[in-house]
Amino acid sequence: MATQEAAPQGGVSFDTDEETRLILQSLDDFVDQEVQPIEDDLGDTYTNKRKRHEDDGRYVPEVREAIQEVRRRSAEAGFYAMNLSEEDGGEGVSNVTWYRAIKHVATNGPGLTEHVLAGPEGPKPLLAQAEGDQREEYLYPVVRGQQSTGFGQTEPGVGSDSPNMSTTAEKDGDEWVLNGTKQWITNAPYADFLQIFARTSPQEEMGRYGGISCFIVEADEYEIGSMNNAVGFEGSQAEVHLDDVRVPEDRLLGTEDGAFYDAMEFLSLGRLEIGARAMGHAEFLLDRAAQYANDREAFGRPIGKFQGVSHKIAEGKAKQYAANAAGLRLAWEMDQGEQAIMESSIVKYLCTNTLWEIADDTVQVHGGNGLSEDNPYMADLEMARVLRIVEGTDEIQLNTIAKQLGVF
Repeated sequence: MATQEAAPQGGVSFDTDEETRLILQSLDDFVDQEVQPIEDDLGDTYTNKRKRHEDDGRYVPEVREAIQEVRRRSAEAGFYAMNLSEEDGGEGVSNVTWYRAIKHVATNGPGLTEHVLAGPEGPKPLLAQAEGDQREEYLYPVVRGQQSTGFGQTEPGVGSDSPNMSTTAEKDGDEWVLNGTKQWITNAPYADFLQIFARTSPQEEMGRYGGISCFIVEADEYEIGSMNNAVGFEGSQAEVHLDDVRVPEDRLLGTEDGAFYDAMEFLSLGRLEIGARAMGHAEFLLDRAAQYANDREAFGRPIGKFQGVSHKIAEGKAKQYAANAAGLRLAWEMDQGEQAIMESSIVKYLCTNTLWEIADDTVQVHGGNGLSEDNPYMADLEMARVLRIVEGTDEIQLNTIAKQLGVF
C-alpha cells in the first residue's frame, strides 16, 4: 500500500498517485462485494430507525453483528486501520492517502460503509502508545477488528473545557481507583474496553493541562448509564459511570499526568478525519441533488433549469471544492511532520460547515420529498449538524484560529 504520495518540492500534489488510486479502487470492490450484501440482508432493519434500535436506544443484535463483521472483514483486507504504522499493525499509508480513502468511502452516503475505516471505536495514535502486554491484549485486537474501544474524555459538566474534568484516579498500592461519570462516549455501549481520562494530580500543582492520565478500563468494570441519542448518531453514544473502579497499574496508557498532552498531539488527525468524511458526504449529496434537479419537473421543465435551484447546487460544489483542497493541504502538512494546529481547526470548521450548508440545500432542492422518511436527506442534515460540535465546536475552532493569529 501507499506510504507517501509524490508531491512537487515545496507543495502538495493534487494528483492521486497510482498506489492510492489502486487502494480506492479496491475499496470500491470491497464495498460492492463484502459490505453491500450484508446491508442488503439487513434490509429495513438497518434503514428504518424504528427497527434498527432496541427500546433503550441500542442497536438491535443483528445490526451490532453486521457492524462488527464489516470491521473484521475490512481489517482482514488491510483497510480498517491502514493509517497506523506497520509496527502498530497498520499499513503505514500517508495522511494524504488516509484522507482520500475516508472521503472516497463517504461518497457512498449513510450505511454500513461508515464502518469500513476506523472511527472513534478503532485504534488511534493514543492507543498505539500501548506498551508491552498492552499491545497484544488491547491494541492488536482492535487493529484486527476483533475488538472495539472508545475515547472517554467528555463529562456531563465538561465538554470543550475538558481539562476541568472531575473524574479522578487515585493510587492505592499497585492499583488505580477511578471515580466519575463520562458522557457522549461513542461506542461505549458496545466497546470491549474504553480509554478513560482522569485527573491524577491536582490542577494547581500540574497546571491546567497537566495532571491528567489515561487508563484502559474493560467493559465489565464500568456501568453504562443512559443512552445519549444525539440525532443522526442514535445508538452510538452513552453515559459511563465509574464507581470505585480498580484497575492494575499496568493499565495506565501512555505517561502518567501527561495524557492530555498526548491526546493534543493527535487532535489534528481527528479533525482531518472529520473533514474528509464531511467532504465525501457532501459529494454524495451534491450528486443526489443534481440528479433530482434533472429528473423532477415543474412548470413544464426540469427544476434544475431554474436558477433558484441550479445555483444552490453550483454554490455547494464551489464550497466543497475549496474545502476539500484545504483538507488535502492539511493532510500534506501533517505528512511533513507539522502539528498544523491552526490549519486543522480551519479544515474542521470549513468542511463541517460546508457539509451543513450543502445538506440543508439538498433538502430544499428536494422540496417535500426531502422531508420524507423514505429519503435520507433529513438524517443527513442531522448528521451534518452533529459534526459541527464533535471534535471541537465551531466556536472552539474559531478560538484556536484566533489564538494562532495572536488576536484572542
